[in-house]
Amino acid sequence: MNQDKILVIDFGGQYNQLIARRVRQCHVYSEVVPYTIDIEKLKDPTVKGFIFTGGPNSCYLENSPLISKEIYALGKPIFGICYGAQMIAHQLGGKVIHADISEYGKTDVDIIADSLLLDRFSKHTEVFMSHTDRISEVPEGFVVTSKTDNCPIASYESKERNIYATQFHPEVRHTIEGQKSIENFVLNICKCEPTWKSESFIDEQIELVRKQVGDKKVLLGLSGGVDSAVVAALLSKAIGKNLYCVFVDHGLLRKNEAEEVEAVFGPKGKYDLNFIRADAKDLFYKKLEGVVEPEQKRKIIGATFLEVFEEETNKLSDVEFLAQGTIYPDRIESGLGISAKIKSHHNVGGLPKNMKFKGLVEPLQNLFKDEVREVGTLLGLPDFIVHRQPFPGPGLGIRIIGDVTAEKVKIVQEADWIYREEIAKAGLDKEISQYFAALSNMRSVGVMGDSRTYDYAIVLRAVQTDDFMTAKPVMIPADVMTTIVDRIVNEVKGVNRVMYDFTSKPPSTIELE
Repeated sequence: MNQDKILVIDFGGQYNQLIARRVRQCHVYSEVVPYTIDIEKLKDPTVKGFIFTGGPNSCYLENSPLISKEIYALGKPIFGICYGAQMIAHQLGGKVIHADISEYGKTDVDIIADSLLLDRFSKHTEVFMSHTDRISEVPEGFVVTSKTDNCPIASYESKERNIYATQFHPEVRHTIEGQKSIENFVLNICKCEPTWKSESFIDEQIELVRKQVGDKKVLLGLSGGVDSAVVAALLSKAIGKNLYCVFVDHGLLRKNEAEEVEAVFGPKGKYDLNFIRADAKDLFYKKLEGVVEPEQKRKIIGATFLEVFEEETNKLSDVEFLAQGTIYPDRIESGLGISAKIKSHHNVGGLPKNMKFKGLVEPLQNLFKDEVREVGTLLGLPDFIVHRQPFPGPGLGIRIIGDVTAEKVKIVQEADWIYREEIAKAGLDKEISQYFAALSNMRSVGVMGDSRTYDYAIVLRAVQTDDFMTAKPVMIPADVMTTIVDRIVNEVKGVNRVMYDFTSKPPSTIELE
């Protein structure tokens, strides 16, 4: 990849992915790398600049992560954010101290000097702060460019040294004009060519896949989710009938999803590939019988999926490559940088030990989810797949509290269908990050048609989030909610009560397991 790139150097910040995404919104490629990266890799001529992330440490304490000072001698532009800004000051002769008053959240900032980084900013604007230390003295030759009431050095820079820094986080939504600073740094200061575009990505990946696999066969586990669907569409363009897609129908998908997947990728679809649907609903229901603990359900579903997948794979001959829908956040969350390992992803960590393949094909491994969706649209995938709501790998198995049965699956499928239909009718589907119906294990007395009922309670959930690491509940308009509740109670057999989960993440998770 010879195009210009910006390296986001990770010091343990929670927004490292978001910084890289903001750079890519400028149509410039970016990667998250650990601060321990070999200095020789930073000399790569395609690397046009560096962004230092925030982090939880105090840069003046022993054992805090510090970048090698050699990076400052490279002459390439540097942009330090929060901890990154403090570390630059600390390493270059300034002073960082514990703040008398910590700042967290939305803060008003005043621009007090001309600035290349803050060019086009309003003189008075709103930013997002998150710090307990602050810079009390900037290094010699640097100019303070903004301040807040409690932070006299909110940003500083040196045009001569090509180093720029902000105590606030320009990458988060609450910094109203933050993207301007990212654009100023990437396009004006680093002078990157904006060539990172989905159209060129598709052409490049088709060429790379053909070079990697030649005329060999490739196997893909097609779940019907966005990532695997985009891989299927992309590989079908690259290798056609040498692609074998195995779709394991475990009976835990949302209403009509199995049929939708087959309509798009099956014999009557428009993609040139081999589609294999393995109907294993009865097997999954049998293995989940009587199991109530969420983690145990996850393990059973995962193990049974592999069992069915391997059974179908063994029917094929001469398949030498395995394709996966690994995307960039999967790799980061599985421990690509130095930030805390958030969760292990099943598709990160190499080839399955019990399967004999020559190699992995992962064409999306450097893309963020929004980029994956854009590629999917360009490849002709229908909107209902490209913009499909996030869905857990174990499916409805973890949206059903308690044991899983075919009857319960039917209940939650119908309730979820009504919920999604009414949210879309109200025009809220693009505004809510994730929304779904789940089935509680609670049964209660109700009255329907003058008769006593003793039925289940459905739980609805809707959240807004940028990164799915934190999330806030959405206040759905009362008239929309009334329609949803009335329809579920009247149309879904076995339900006489509907509740709404209005808990943030944290302390809860987004899913209801």
